[in-house]
Amino acid sequence: MTQPLRTAVFPVAGFGSRFLPATKASPKEMLPIVDKPLIQYAVEEAVAAGITDLVFITGRHKRAIEDHFDKAYEIENELSARGKTELLESLRSMLPKNCSCIYIRQPEQLGLGHAVLCARAVVRNEPFAVLLADDFIDAEVSVVQQMVEEYERHGCSLLGVQEVPRAHTGYYGIVRTEPLADRLEQVTAIVEKPKPEAAPSTLAVIGRYVLTPRIFAHLEKVPPGAGGEIQLTDAISSLLQEERVLAYRFRGIRYDCGSKLGYMKAAVALALKHPEIGTEFEKFLRTMRQ
Repeated sequence: MTQPLRTAVFPVAGFGSRFLPATKASPKEMLPIVDKPLIQYAVEEAVAAGITDLVFITGRHKRAIEDHFDKAYEIENELSARGKTELLESLRSMLPKNCSCIYIRQPEQLGLGHAVLCARAVVRNEPFAVLLADDFIDAEVSVVQQMVEEYERHGCSLLGVQEVPRAHTGYYGIVRTEPLADRLEQVTAIVEKPKPEAAPSTLAVIGRYVLTPRIFAHLEKVPPGAGGEIQLTDAISSLLQEERVLAYRFRGIRYDCGSKLGYMKAAVALALKHPEIGTEFEKFLRTMRQ
């Protein structure tokens, strides 16, 4: 029987330099997709999978994320006084009452692997999920929920993956795999940001992970890798020597919201599906094509 997965880690300490000047004073994770920030979509995805402990690895310029998930008495009182009960309830129900938010400062930005390692004292000896809010995934069933279900069947670490153009392998961790089951493959090797001609495949790790606690021991000992940072990919490569790791081809549409184009695509796609503005927004887009 596998241990229940109740913790998710959200590395949110990055500067978001590709979105400057918009991110000069506001975290990139707070960039909105219609009416919710990126980080809220990621949190909702984790909560939909039954996760209750939400661990944010932050930096000194990320206070807005803490404020977003805190109670806003002044706003709630104002909405209540004006009788805006539907909007008030949407604020109060952002997080279920059984969820806890935990904030840990990453003193230096030493890479994704280091950010995950910062969560060790909270995660302890339990499996956990890692979500990168930049990777916005629109799915009928939460991708984390899909992966948790696979974890419960197999009891080992899983990586969310999808095919990418070979020319883009230098932006991702790339895996070599062997087929195992529908949408599921066994990882035999993983390489961080290989050049296209050296990539073992075009199957890229996207920002969704379910990891066993053994990953922490490997994160502690891996030397700095690509970019002089502690790479989660390198620790997973080391973990492969002692534990099985699976690659899961998730169901859903992923938008790279770490790029301006991917962010705009996500905004348009979600606006078209939005119950309040979708119909009118589609009409507007049609006028733009004329």
